[in-house]
Amino acid sequence: MPMGVSRAECQDLDAKDPLRGFREEFSLPPGVVYLLGNSLGALPRHTPERVARTVETEWGRHLGASWNTAGWWDMPQSTGDRIAPLIGAGPGEVLAGDSTSVNIFKVVTAALPLRPERRVIVSDLDNFPTDRYVVEGAARALGSYEIRDIGERGRSLADALDDGVALVLLSQVDYRTGAARDMAAVTQQVQAAGALMVWDLCHSAGAMPVRVGEADFAVGCTYKYLNGGPGAPAYLYVAPRHQDDVRNPLSGWHGHAAPFDFESHYRPAPGVRRFATGSPPILSYAALNASLDIWERVDLSEVRAKSLALTSLFIDLLDDLVAPGLGLALATPRDPERRGSQVSYRHPHGYPVVRALADRGVIGDYREPDFVRFGFAPLYLRHVDVYDAATALAEVLGEERWRDERYARRLTVT
Repeated sequence: MPMGVSRAECQDLDAKDPLRGFREEFSLPPGVVYLLGNSLGALPRHTPERVARTVETEWGRHLGASWNTAGWWDMPQSTGDRIAPLIGAGPGEVLAGDSTSVNIFKVVTAALPLRPERRVIVSDLDNFPTDRYVVEGAARALGSYEIRDIGERGRSLADALDDGVALVLLSQVDYRTGAARDMAAVTQQVQAAGALMVWDLCHSAGAMPVRVGEADFAVGCTYKYLNGGPGAPAYLYVAPRHQDDVRNPLSGWHGHAAPFDFESHYRPAPGVRRFATGSPPILSYAALNASLDIWERVDLSEVRAKSLALTSLFIDLLDDLVAPGLGLALATPRDPERRGSQVSYRHPHGYPVVRALADRGVIGDYREPDFVRFGFAPLYLRHVDVYDAATALAEVLGEERWRDERYARRLTVT
């Protein structure tokens, strides 16, 4: 996108956008540019009706019969099969349920016994904190495991790998900067060292084509780009070659081979179903499946093309509009192929900048220590929205509106 692009030119790009029709399938407040889809996706318009039907008809009229007639019992698997194409997986390879944190614990503790002679877990200081916290908890629970962090004292992945590493857990897209890793290359590097590869897909699925490929395990959430709603069920992927060799550490009733035999001892179900634990939250599955109705009609290559166009436009506009010396420094890679669907900047007063921007109807967010983040959800975001957001940010910085003392007061959730 050339410098000096006009708002009218952005409107023309929107008119030619092959994804333009999807915007009408989301409920967006008027006068708001929503650049927080990398934290909580927008509401699909037909989600309330789907949830209401589940409450009023499936639960209200059919009661317990809906475990069979409405497919409630099989929701973890049937929903997982709908998510699978979005991460390059096949039927029977993905299970939807629990939270990302719980699923990380499940796959890490299930995977480690596959490499019994190796006692090192590799993480990344730039992973989302819950990933690192859960790894710490798993290491404590299992005992005698070392955690080796990429980024500590400049350590790279190549530095971290040796014949003691059992497992590597990394995010495909960095939650602070939006920088993207090459999944195929990293997976090959890790497995060549004899270790297992676990991917966190929270900031990539729904924003770009994802191909789990030869990865051993993966986890992800559905409330960001997949628009499943706050607290929507997460998911986990287990490569078919591992499914019958691993045990779910949270061996609950729903993962039993024959749950209605009510046996006294646990026998794991075949395949990925063994990673089910407790009763599925049916109302949350209803909301998630309403969004997946949309995703089944989406061409992910078009999503990626638009994502790169939107993020590049935002960077180019801010290069043009924000004068040097105003403290804004790009933290996201300029190379489009090295970023997800997010653009982040560093600013010494990032928090009040985000608050001031919100008062102008542009919703981004802030992450410590000084990251201002903007997520670009291609299904409902337009080029003209990007133009308006960049213009608003340039004005907030140029006119120093962020200096208003009310913007420095921290909200409970930031």
